[in-house]
Amino acid sequence: MKTNPAIAVIGCGYWGRNHVRTLSQLGALFAVADQDTARAAALAEEFGVETVDPQAALSDPRIDAVVLALPPQLHAQTALAAIAAGKHVLVEKPIALNVADATRVVEAGKRAGVAVMTGHVLRFHPAFETLAQMASDGAFGKLQYIHSHRVGLGKFHTENDALWDIAPHDLSLILALTGEEPSDIRGEGSAVLNHLSDFAHLHLAFPGGIRSHVFASRLNPYRERRLTVIGEKAMAVFDDVAPWHEKLAVYDHKVWKNDAGLQFETAEPRYVSVSDGLPLTKECAHFIDCIRTGNPPRTPAEEGLAVIKILSAGTVTHD
Repeated sequence: MKTNPAIAVIGCGYWGRNHVRTLSQLGALFAVADQDTARAAALAEEFGVETVDPQAALSDPRIDAVVLALPPQLHAQTALAAIAAGKHVLVEKPIALNVADATRVVEAGKRAGVAVMTGHVLRFHPAFETLAQMASDGAFGKLQYIHSHRVGLGKFHTENDALWDIAPHDLSLILALTGEEPSDIRGEGSAVLNHLSDFAHLHLAFPGGIRSHVFASRLNPYRERRLTVIGEKAMAVFDDVAPWHEKLAVYDHKVWKNDAGLQFETAEPRYVSVSDGLPLTKECAHFIDCIRTGNPPRTPAEEGLAVIKILSAGTVTHD
């Protein structure tokens, strides 16, 4: 494998453009592709790379890997075509819109022996990496409950509701912390603007005893990006809207039981130092490393499949 793999980004919209910029900075961007040829040409000129047809990118022998930042309904079929062509693949979330297609992506990647990675970018956020390490080290004691709130205004997709568009971020974090898939899933949703849920709740129970809930909304007057972890010894909050030095807060609250019943003692938050680093840069660098070394991705297609299973089980349909 070359020192820097040649990677093409297929899909030059908002998030695809972020991938283009990041891969260019990492020295791995070879080409860009988009159905909108003018948009692709402008981006290629800006970053000094080639423009290729999206289908041609899959068969071009000069290209080692592709990043797929397409409308979600195109992710699975394009990923399967890329894998069949022997390309390594980083596919944005969700990797498919149903369990069957997501399973096909996972199985195809295994047969082909290529890296197939899901774009769960928050797994690479330095604050979450620190939180996960602390949890693994037992800093919070046995984990009991995890809840996430991810709310704001927009974006209003024609294919995806709030659950499928927003919740994958937090589900990937919860799966990483629990280390297992939920044994019970219950979903609630409300559609206000059309037939797609603008608000969604997921309630999860895990075999190891941890319980969790996810609240996602795209019709909210304020922005919140918060993951809360409740442990026997301490509680922690990853707040992605907070200033960098307050991204990760630990609360050494105490709760105990005596003859008078449940008692508690509160503590002021202590903010944990978090290293610098952009999550997308770390994610793309990890993808490049997986291509070079053959090591499995931190967020493999199997994790994308696990998220799809939860979304499918928790989806509420509206007329």
